Amino acid sequence: MDFELSEDQVALADGVRSFCEGRFPMATVRALADDHGVDRDRWRELGDLGLFSLLLAAAAGGAEGGWADAVVAFEELGRALVPGPLVWTQLLAGTVPGAATGEAIVAGIDRADPSGIVEFPDRLDHLAVVDDAGIWLVPAGDLVVELLRPLDPLTPVARLTAPLPQGDLILDAEAAARLRIHGAALTSALLLGSSQASAALAVAYAKERQQFGRPIGAFQAMKHLLADTFTRAEIARGAVYAAGVTLDDPAVGSAERAVAAAKLTAAEAALANAKTCIQVHGGMGFTWEIDAHLYLKRAYALEPAFGTRDEWADVMADVLDQTA
Repeated sequence: MDFELSEDQVALADGVRSFCEGRFPMATVRALADDHGVDRDRWRELGDLGLFSLLLAAAAGGAEGGWADAVVAFEELGRALVPGPLVWTQLLAGTVPGAATGEAIVAGIDRADPSGIVEFPDRLDHLAVVDDAGIWLVPAGDLVVELLRPLDPLTPVARLTAPLPQGDLILDAEAAARLRIHGAALTSALLLGSSQASAALAVAYAKERQQFGRPIGAFQAMKHLLADTFTRAEIARGAVYAAGVTLDDPAVGSAERAVAAAKLTAAEAALANAKTCIQVHGGMGFTWEIDAHLYLKRAYALEPAFGTRDEWADVMADVLDQTA
């Protein structure tokens, strides 16, 4: 198993990062909190860039890439804190018309989810509903919801106040089972990117902030904190890349085990690194003006997506028990 990026993957990562720096600088991302989290023009640009068609065959208008390419691209989207139902739109790009090109915005929910929380309610075109029978597509206009105050200002949410419509069956039960694994892999990539960005923000501040005539990053206690952020992100990076490689070639090992490792390590890295970033900034870290809180809130918003850490820990335990 080779975790070194190919020349094409390096170019893909550089291209997505450059696009995000130009179209999703932090000032723009912050402003999207007042625009329901998604700007449709920029969403179409994501589609034009091919980010929602990475996994589609060339005959279907896609890039005919693989999961290794997809996690590399989503790592960069996570680094830039690009908001929106990126994972759901990617997963259903070959099934929901307009999703691959960014013309349609798709989010999802488990029919058994007791919270009834729907993300990006004012921007959705469709809601994918997952149950034991498969995946059902419900027009956003058929939903009856009550808007809530979100934890992540860039992830608006609402609660269903009426039963979910049945919708139209678009994928079977087997596809629904695969979707959970694939969704967790892409979510892990977003978390990985976020963990790297918050670590970089902490390092940059530690180099600039002076105390006792020296940068605070020169003090040993601070060095340990910053070294831990690097270590966590690197461990997560190996696990996320391994998940992508394994999904591309299941013969190398258990895809379920690889994705479980990715979700566990990436979620831990994103949460812990964001908390460390706040700590490094001191009292400033708790203010709205410092971006550290946005990374922490996004990590909390993504952690339960497609299975919490506890759920994936149970999956990992089951897989290891079967191979013991």
